[in-house]
Amino acid sequence: MTFKSCVQLNFEGLPQQSMRIIKCVRNCYYLFTVTLYISCSSKSHFTSPKGYDLNHPVKVELESQLDEISGIIYYPKDTGVFAISDATGSLYKIFPDKNAMVQKWKFGKNQDYEDLQLHDSIFYVLSSSGNIVSIQFFTTDSLQTQEYKFPQDKVEFETLYFDSTLNKLILVCKDCKEDNKQEVSTFAFDIATHTYSEGPYKINADKIASMLHEDKIKFKPSAAAINPLSHDLWILSSVNKAIVIAGTNGGVKEVYELNPSLYKQPEGIAFTPKGDLLISNEAAKQGDANMLVIKFKSKI
Repeated sequence: MTFKSCVQLNFEGLPQQSMRIIKCVRNCYYLFTVTLYISCSSKSHFTSPKGYDLNHPVKVELESQLDEISGIIYYPKDTGVFAISDATGSLYKIFPDKNAMVQKWKFGKNQDYEDLQLHDSIFYVLSSSGNIVSIQFFTTDSLQTQEYKFPQDKVEFETLYFDSTLNKLILVCKDCKEDNKQEVSTFAFDIATHTYSEGPYKINADKIASMLHEDKIKFKPSAAAINPLSHDLWILSSVNKAIVIAGTNGGVKEVYELNPSLYKQPEGIAFTPKGDLLISNEAAKQGDANMLVIKFKSKI
C-alpha cells in the first residue's frame, strides 16, 4: 500500500478531508508496524557466535580472475591472503589493505581445486577428487610441485584443514559413497609419509539438522578452519548456508544459519591469529566475488 492509496480512501459520516487524514494515518501506521515487525524478525533469525557479528561484515571486492575463489589462508607475515580459484591451477595472493591487489603463480593443470592449507612453508591444495598437490617455493618465481593421488573413487571433497595434534591434514567429505544423511566421513593425509588413511571422526548430520530445525539434511561442507582462540573447528557449508562449530573430534556444538544476501556462495574460511574471521564468496552470477571480514570482539 502506498501513501497515495492511503489518502484516496474515505469514511462515511465525517467530512471527507478529515476521514482521508484519519484513514491515511491508520493504514500507514499499520503498514509501518507490520514492515518493522517483518524486518526485525528476519534480522533476528540470523544469529552469530559469541564474539562475532556475521550480519555486519566488512566486504572486500575481488578481481574477476577470482570469481570462483574457494580455499583461503591468512598469511600473518604481511597480512596477505593466499587463495585458489576453481579450475585455474593457480595460486593467488590477495592484499586486502592494498585495494585487493593480486599476485599469481601457475602450479598445475586446470582441475577442480577446492581448498588450500599452508604448513611449514609448504602449500597443500585439495582437488574435488581427494588428490592433494604440494607447492614449495624456492624463489619468488620458482616452485616445485608434487601430486598425491587419493586411493578411492566416488568421492567429492571441498574441505581441507590441518590438525596440529595429529600432524595431519584432514579431508572432510562433501559427498562420499559410504555416507548417508546421518553422517559425514573424514579422511587424513599424513604430511610426513604422504599417505592417506581413514579420518579421526565422523560428523553427526542428524544433530546439525536438528539444530537447524530440519527433519533431515544432506550436510555438505565447503571449507573448515581451526579458530585460534577457542581451538574449535569451524565448518562452512555453502549448500546448507551454515557455519557449524565443532570440537576437533567432530562433535557438533553450535550451528548458525547464514544470510544468503551476504553469503551468496561461501567457499573459503580462515582466521587471523587474533581471531578475526575471513569468508570468501564466489561470484555465483550475482556480481563480483568478495571476501568478508568479521572482526573478533570479546565484548559482543
